[in-house]
Parts: sequence; structure tokens; C-alpha cells
Amino acid sequence: MIDKKLLNILVCPVSKGELEYNEAAQELICKASGLAYPIRDDIPVMLESEARPLTDAEQSA
Repeated sequence: MIDKKLLNILVCPVSKGELEYNEAAQELICKASGLAYPIRDDIPVMLESEARPLTDAEQSA
């Protein structure tokens, strides 16, 4: 579980857009950049090289 205060501070390093927390996948999702950043050991990995591209379905949801 990611701290709500941390989620309010973090932004996507690519687009500077808002992030959504996906608890089931343990990811922070940015629809503006189309990337999902992993959370490992309760620490968000905010590196573009570690992010995965969102699928079309995820992008439009």
C-alpha cells in the first residue's frame, strides 16, 4: 500500500502528469504519458526505462 501523501507529491517524470495507483498491479499509472511505473518493495520506481507502456484498453479506461 502506497502512502496517500506520497501519491499526492509524485508526478510522472515524463509528462509531469497525475498518477493513479493500481493496487492490484502494484503500479502507478500515467495516462498522459501512457506509462505504468512499477512499485517494488513499497517503493515507486519512477524511471522511464523501468515503466511499461499502457495497453490501448488501459489508456482509454
